[in-house]
Amino acid sequence: MSDYKIILPSKPRIVLEEGTKGVYEIDGLYPGYGHTLGNSLRRIILSSLPGAAITLVKIDGVSHEFSVMDGVKEDVITILLNLKKVRFKVSSDEPQIISLSIKGPKSVTAGDIKAGGQVEVLNPELHIAEITAKVSLDIEMTVEKGLGFVPKDTHQKSKVDVGTIALDAIFSPVRRVHYEVENMRVGDKTNHNRLRIGIETDGTIDPREALEQSISIMIEQLQAVVDFKPTHVPSETASSPEVSDEKDSKEDMSDAMKTRIDTLDLSTRTMNALQAANIRTVGGIARKKVEDLLEVEGIGDKGIEEIKDVLKNFGISLKD
Repeated sequence: MSDYKIILPSKPRIVLEEGTKGVYEIDGLYPGYGHTLGNSLRRIILSSLPGAAITLVKIDGVSHEFSVMDGVKEDVITILLNLKKVRFKVSSDEPQIISLSIKGPKSVTAGDIKAGGQVEVLNPELHIAEITAKVSLDIEMTVEKGLGFVPKDTHQKSKVDVGTIALDAIFSPVRRVHYEVENMRVGDKTNHNRLRIGIETDGTIDPREALEQSISIMIEQLQAVVDFKPTHVPSETASSPEVSDEKDSKEDMSDAMKTRIDTLDLSTRTMNALQAANIRTVGGIARKKVEDLLEVEGIGDKGIEEIKDVLKNFGISLKD
């Protein structure tokens, strides 16, 4: 039977660590597991590690992103692209307001940003704009924490002041990540995998920490689905089967009501519409009438039928 046992790989080994760059190896992976693990870790590293970025920008005298400012070499779009490259380390979970106020002529860099005590600029040498005349450049920015890439449409859903420009936000603290898989010998077999993964960060996190966090995230996700819901065993001391069954039914119904909609078999359109309406659980849906759901943008007759079918699996129906 030992021939059928899948051996466990080695712990990650440091190959190279230089500043924000790191290369690590995991040996002894079962054939094919190198690509399975490498691709999964790469996706998690790029999408699931928290970081900070500018989400909203307000430039004095500018009403939209296609404007041109007198006395400034760059147009507004170029300035916004440069601002998106500024990397921050934020010690608060709340959005932070930072500013930049410079009189020209002067070359403006990220180091000129007034960040405050909760925000640290990690690349102060980054060029933002060139003021060529005796004019002022005044910019107010909002820095937020987040995950992965968030398009500007997400920030524009909330009401913003006139003249405020929303930016696509790249929150990921990882600049690039790549992996390679090669065969290696384990015992008599030569087809086991060695995974080599390279990570470069923006300085807000060490590459080793990025790898450790991604592995922890993967373990947490797998632990959540590692087992089925345990079958309820009736208590031998129950006064009667009917009372026990009634109690079990109420408990099951309560659990069903707490089920999050993102775990249901719903189409992306319907799920996004429900979440936009702040409906996030089965109980939240069950408290709605058909007329209420039809008023939600993105839900029509087809979406109603889809919701009814899902609720039917829980023995629940929409409110009359």
